[in-house]
Amino acid sequence: MAWLHFVSWFLGGAFLTNAVPHYVSGLMGRPFQSPFAKPPGEGLSSSTVNLLWGFFNLIFGYLLVCRVGNFDLRDTSDVLALGLGSLALGLYTARHFGRFHGGNTPGHS
Repeated sequence: MAWLHFVSWFLGGAFLTNAVPHYVSGLMGRPFQSPFAKPPGEGLSSSTVNLLWGFFNLIFGYLLVCRVGNFDLRDTSDVLALGLGSLALGLYTARHFGRFHGGNTPGHS
């Protein structure tokens, strides 16, 4: 079932990517959107909530990448699965959070 490993690594890439803004916001002491805010994904959560959410994403990403199958950094298909998961979530979050932080240029939303 090698394809399940690729799905796991794709999702692992997404979780690892999602960890970055939440963990960094938490470390910087800044509020940021999270699934626990009101409204979810739009309202701001405290830096502590974001640090914890980012840490959870790191753990889950690690489990999906390092504990499912035999992920090999030297295997292009393994890295491609992880990279595509990271890119997919990264593009989504860039558009989503760009609405709140001025990252979407006018006329291209």
